[in-house]
Amino acid sequence: MVIDPITLSVLQNGLQQVCNEMDLAFVRSAFSPVIAEALDRSDGIYHRDTGELIAQGELGLPVFVGTMQFTVQAVIEHVTQRKVELHPGDMFIVNDPYLGGTHLMDVKFVQPFFYRGELWCWLANTGHWPDTGGMVPGGFSASATEVEQEGLRLPPVKLYKRGVLDDEILSIILSNIRIADQRIGDIKAQAAALSTGEKRLTALLERYGSGTVEQAIVELKARAAQQMRAKIASIPDGVFVGEAFVDSDGVVNEPLRIAMRITKSGQGEQAQLSFDMSGSSPPCKGPMNSVIATTKSSIYLAVKHVFPEVALNAGTFAPLHIVEPEGTFLYARYPRPVSGCAAEVSQRIAEAVFAALGKAIPDQLFGAPAGTSGNLGIGGFDPLKNRAYVMYVISGGGYGGSPQGDGISNGCSTIGISKTTPIEIMEQLYPVLFEEYSLHEGSGGAGEFRGGFGVNYRIRLRRGEARVSMVMDHGRVGPPGAQGGASGGVNKVKIIRDGVAYVPQHLSKDQDIAISAGDVICVSTPGGGGFGEPARRVAGAMSRDVALGYYSADQVRSMFGST
Repeated sequence: MVIDPITLSVLQNGLQQVCNEMDLAFVRSAFSPVIAEALDRSDGIYHRDTGELIAQGELGLPVFVGTMQFTVQAVIEHVTQRKVELHPGDMFIVNDPYLGGTHLMDVKFVQPFFYRGELWCWLANTGHWPDTGGMVPGGFSASATEVEQEGLRLPPVKLYKRGVLDDEILSIILSNIRIADQRIGDIKAQAAALSTGEKRLTALLERYGSGTVEQAIVELKARAAQQMRAKIASIPDGVFVGEAFVDSDGVVNEPLRIAMRITKSGQGEQAQLSFDMSGSSPPCKGPMNSVIATTKSSIYLAVKHVFPEVALNAGTFAPLHIVEPEGTFLYARYPRPVSGCAAEVSQRIAEAVFAALGKAIPDQLFGAPAGTSGNLGIGGFDPLKNRAYVMYVISGGGYGGSPQGDGISNGCSTIGISKTTPIEIMEQLYPVLFEEYSLHEGSGGAGEFRGGFGVNYRIRLRRGEARVSMVMDHGRVGPPGAQGGASGGVNKVKIIRDGVAYVPQHLSKDQDIAISAGDVICVSTPGGGGFGEPARRVAGAMSRDVALGYYSADQVRSMFGST
């Protein structure tokens, strides 16, 4: 029986809605601001045998689209090899980055979903925990040289057995992380999200029948692959190269190169893109190595940025062939440190994809976005509240200019929809005061269509003592422009202690900087790259930029070649 288009559309949206409700349940019940406010999490449905993506919530981070299916595959392999018995209510916890993960702070829950006594699929989610132990509060150690220094690493293990939380495993986890008393709220939120998915998916299957839904999943995968191939077919055949650079690995103060080589071949059902990064820098000492799951997912999300209309499931990735870059820092193996892979290296990989495809389909690409999540961790003890804390800040930056117009300012990162936690929330929870939150004026790259602007913020520690760590990027060179556009402004970090300014040697990466009450952390995030020759920007647009204070008159003259 051929499934009719209306039923197919209803079931596509029904599966999506199941994931969306998991997202909402997770957000509304999570304790950590990074999940509840910044939305650094995701939920999805995965195939029972292959672990492939069936559906993911619209509120989930794009980078988790690929990595979560690799995590589910790792759990399936674990269950198969060890002959682990599965029961309704079982939930695995895993954050091992080498088993389809990202960094240790991204903790995954994976649950077998049973329908009428049979394993039907897997439900999974990821939540960014503000701390999982390690050298520094928050986990973003800029100078770690092995993964053990980054935090507690968990293989797939049943945290819930038949719906009951295993207190012994929980005690091991809580004994190895900071602010452990606050983690139970996030743990139960992740479990509640999967339980919500279980109820909603059961209702969907009861209404339409298991066979019909399975048939729809097969058809939706085939159509997504067909849609992606149609988009790829519009790219001319050929080989296109691009590159991107990571500032440093946090230990050796030299840039890391991502060499992207994209080959377009075939038409119709044979259309495909092949990605080869084997010419990239070798494995690095510091935490900017990327596990293969993150490397692949970064390419998936980059292509989805270029072709956003394509439906999202495992079929979307079928025409994308990735040569595994063994022997480079983009294929990390144990015990290489990886804390910067998901939030930073992933965005450089996407940037390299944009640079390469910009030579093939220039009218569909754009100047590079800010390309950093601006990871800032502050950990200390609040003497007023008599408790320890870990504050995690992510920040927006400028998007690149495009043929459609100027880039937006203070946009979320390339890899996600996460947003900065409202400063009112952070000031309420932690002993800090935000003295400034403003546009990083002048940071938008010049072009016919300029890049958007990053942001400036200043955080003053109000009481007690704390330690500051950051893993950011684009501190050496700003996000590159496209089609003659100029690069955006760079990331800047400055710590003012006792009135003396300290700038990290690695510019965008450092750790364990001791601060006291009254000290100030100053950050400026990158602007987006410009698109098109700056001299072609219309005079009225430049006058408006000056009138709004985006650029000074001198900047306009030097950047755009105009008075």
